[in-house]
Amino acid sequence: MPNNTDQLPRHLGIIIDGNRRWAKASGKPTLEGHKKGFDSVKTIIEASRKRGIKTLTFFCFSTENWKRSEEEVGYLMNLLETALIDCLKKFGDEDVRIKVIGQIKRLPDSIQKEIAKVEKATENNKSMLVNLAISYGGRTEIVEAIKSIIKSGVNPDEITEETVKEHLWTSDVDLIIRTGGEQRLSGFLLWHAAYSEFLFIKKYWPEFTEADLDAALADYAARSRRFGK
Repeated sequence: MPNNTDQLPRHLGIIIDGNRRWAKASGKPTLEGHKKGFDSVKTIIEASRKRGIKTLTFFCFSTENWKRSEEEVGYLMNLLETALIDCLKKFGDEDVRIKVIGQIKRLPDSIQKEIAKVEKATENNKSMLVNLAISYGGRTEIVEAIKSIIKSGVNPDEITEETVKEHLWTSDVDLIIRTGGEQRLSGFLLWHAAYSEFLFIKKYWPEFTEADLDAALADYAARSRRFGK
């Protein structure tokens, strides 16, 4: 864990991978892996807040995850709804802002209502922003940004990188952690990751602990970020 908060990533992104494989390795049902995974999300939100992370984005459910079985998708939707309620109860009074990024209109009405509720209740919280990427895809985000720019009436010749950034769902990300041993972004924060540091961890997400978070932050603090200079 870095001693200087200047050495911390201002924006930490986490691709939570390995819930199903953890369940299989533990002799548990697949759905139990997802439940344990969302317990880990709450633990790492609290740990990141205490350590001074300002923005934390979790890749919870991708646009491709809709292709999974109806039973699994239904369970995940129920779990996401419960997680939103739990996040409001746990972090609403701790100055943590909760925001959902992704294709919100594609989600069940009950989840859309909970999203509106938790975002409204925490919109003025300042100490930390937690983005939950649900029905999210990096290419989709860029397409939606383009649509938003067109609707805004900006002269095409005046469009800059800053213009695009203003229409994206979140900010540039400093460090991306992916658990589960895979070494790819899978569409996560594609624009925002242009100069990100990456850390790929073999542990499955339900196994990820505060100690693993500290090790990741220490690894990040030891790196030299030159941004092409």
